[in-house]
Amino acid sequence: MESISVRSTMTEFWKEHSKEATVEEMMLDSNARELTKQELPEILSLLPSIKGQRILELGAGIGRYTSHLLVRADHVTAVDFMESFIEKNRQENGHHSNAVFLQADVTKLNFPKNSFDLIFSNWLLMYLSNEELKSLVEKMLSWLTPNGFLFFRESCNHQSGDTKRDFNPTHYRTQSQYNQLITMTQWMDPEGRKEFGFDIILMKKIITYMKMKNNQNQICWLLEKVPRLSSTQGGFTTFQQFLDNRQYTRRGILCYEKMFGAGFVSTGGASTTKEFVDLLNLKPGEKVLDVGCGIGGGNFYMAKKFGVEVLGLDLSQNMVEIAMERAVKEKLPQVHFELADATKRSFCEGSFDVIYSRDTILHIQDKLALFKRFHSWLKPGGRLLISDYCCGEKPWTPQFQAYVKQRCYILHMLGEYGELIEQAGFCNVRTEDRTAQFIQVIKSELERAEVIKDEFIQEFSAEDYLAITNGWSDKLQCCDTGDQVWGLFYATRD
Repeated sequence: MESISVRSTMTEFWKEHSKEATVEEMMLDSNARELTKQELPEILSLLPSIKGQRILELGAGIGRYTSHLLVRADHVTAVDFMESFIEKNRQENGHHSNAVFLQADVTKLNFPKNSFDLIFSNWLLMYLSNEELKSLVEKMLSWLTPNGFLFFRESCNHQSGDTKRDFNPTHYRTQSQYNQLITMTQWMDPEGRKEFGFDIILMKKIITYMKMKNNQNQICWLLEKVPRLSSTQGGFTTFQQFLDNRQYTRRGILCYEKMFGAGFVSTGGASTTKEFVDLLNLKPGEKVLDVGCGIGGGNFYMAKKFGVEVLGLDLSQNMVEIAMERAVKEKLPQVHFELADATKRSFCEGSFDVIYSRDTILHIQDKLALFKRFHSWLKPGGRLLISDYCCGEKPWTPQFQAYVKQRCYILHMLGEYGELIEQAGFCNVRTEDRTAQFIQVIKSELERAEVIKDEFIQEFSAEDYLAITNGWSDKLQCCDTGDQVWGLFYATRD
């Protein structure tokens, strides 16, 4: 009964606010046309290739996106709740032979499984209750082809437009709530007996709204439908789940930050960041991609010190959420963050002047494929700088073997790592063994930890303190045996 009442209230509201079927009415914003000019190309740039694809557009409205999807896709089914909007869309785009227009409630839609390659949704899910949303996400999983994509954009925390709303059927969820729902949703193909779920390819804020309206709460997601494997990393079905629930819990991240210093969660904190960034000879206005950005300390430093634009990517939801929180306080419009899988994220060739990564690629199985992506993303003359964990010759000690397995690391010897960078097409590859520096930094951090021990335990716990300090002591032993090596790599795109 409650959902019927909400639907009735929504219908009456939208009838009142959609009489002319204008873009201002649809977006509930008096500045809708100016916003669209910048927002539309930004969002379209985030989509995977749609050439020859079958697309389901939910909440299509008057066709802001429909017309652009139709000229590239093989087919588009455009759906909207409001008859006036879908009729306006039909009038504008009905001449396309590859379009179908449906006036329908999305909670009552049904399509055969594997019907679409991409489902596109803009400002829709916030109108659904938690139960309706969960049901729709499960349906969308079944409607998508394997390795198909779901793209959606929502207002998180509060409304987007400037039109006063005299009803409140919306559910302004946080990005964490959407992420949790996404990663928990699964669907079993009854014929193939294969279980599917969504992997997050990217999650990011809409830059247009940040620049034009100082609105940090417009967020979009790109998800891929993939087979769910039986427990692969310590009982988790995705590596992202492993990171956020085992290695990088929110509490664990804040513990690391307490030890490494504000904004940092990797070896040496601000000091090694400054040293390594200085090697890049950054210039104002250059564009930097930070792969494995953590909670953003290095990004903020580069933007403040050198006036560069920085995009930080990380696969840990917890890392990115903290980084986004810090970004609001830092007020640096040239710094942005994405929850993204660098092995699946795509950028145009020559998008960046610099790619920077700190102790992150140790998690990647196919490093050569990733380095080839880096090479493509860099401009001619662009620079690559990576610090990463490497290893000594096998056989390793049992202690190091257990450590690598527990962390799901994929390690290479220093020379092998540098050779992979060369094979990816880079030139002027410089490989440095920084293990001695690594050992000295850890010893310094252990000394600092002793100084702040009481403060740390009061803020966190004795167990957290021992987990970090014992981990550092174990790393020192692994370095002493020659098993663990810290490498620094610099290269350029010719």
